[in-house]
Amino acid sequence: MQFNEGADLDLSQVSDQRGVGGRVAGVGGGLGVVGLIIYFLVQQFTGIQLPTSGLEGMGNNTQVESSQLAEKCKTGADANRDGDCRIVATINSIQAYWKDQFARSGNTYQVTKTNFFRNSVNTRCGNATSATGPFYCPADSQVYIDLDFFNELRTKFGATGGPFVEAYVLAHEYGHHVQNQLGTSDRVGRETGPTSGSVRLELQADCYAGAWGKAATTTPAANGQPLITNITQEDIAAALDAASRIGDDFIQSELGGGRVDTTQFSHGSSAQRQKWFNTGLQTGDPARCNTFDTNNLG
Repeated sequence: MQFNEGADLDLSQVSDQRGVGGRVAGVGGGLGVVGLIIYFLVQQFTGIQLPTSGLEGMGNNTQVESSQLAEKCKTGADANRDGDCRIVATINSIQAYWKDQFARSGNTYQVTKTNFFRNSVNTRCGNATSATGPFYCPADSQVYIDLDFFNELRTKFGATGGPFVEAYVLAHEYGHHVQNQLGTSDRVGRETGPTSGSVRLELQADCYAGAWGKAATTTPAANGQPLITNITQEDIAAALDAASRIGDDFIQSELGGGRVDTTQFSHGSSAQRQKWFNTGLQTGDPARCNTFDTNNLG
């Protein structure tokens, strides 16, 4: 995955909150790492940050200005050599895509921010730690991510990793932002199960991520040129591999004790996540991502 070296980056779409004041708070009950993974299973890669009852007292990061980020992340050339700048460029591309898609249907896409944090963060949806994984908070319409998650995706989940995997994760979260704007999120309660609304919401966000991926190399930035110039088959394979590592069945069997309980599915199986990401990637059409009106989720 390569970026247009002459493209300008828009730092207004990110907020860097990785201050030295952040700390991990203790969670009552001695859940441990595996317990946290199970507890936050519903929240990981989701559109809705669940209430944090029982998690009060988590420390907040000291918010800092994004001046250092602005100094080093100016163009696509910076994105090609720096991981933080790569994330900024990816976010710019994703939101440029959705601005265009909304405009085509006579609507206005509301640009929002991604917040970088370390260890813990306070949002209008409540407090969260890095164990939550990347998430979208509908109460403030913003995305939150501890960038160390991408390392954990490789080390704990066994994913291949790479720039397009990062892009898939971010595009998935912005898919939830789209769902929030369209009112799709309002169709979903807290039910779980293989055909639940929660699963359908997540699979649709995967499909939206794929649709952006299809158009990424032709989506223009503010200067009229695409931010992303090249996505390889290896990039796509890595993203599909990541999708397989965050399916409910994989997480339950590999990280949650070995027993797969489909009644607790909230995101879809590994095969379903791959299928719907690939549906968006192959068609490039968000309209083909209607997971709510199909009996065949895969």
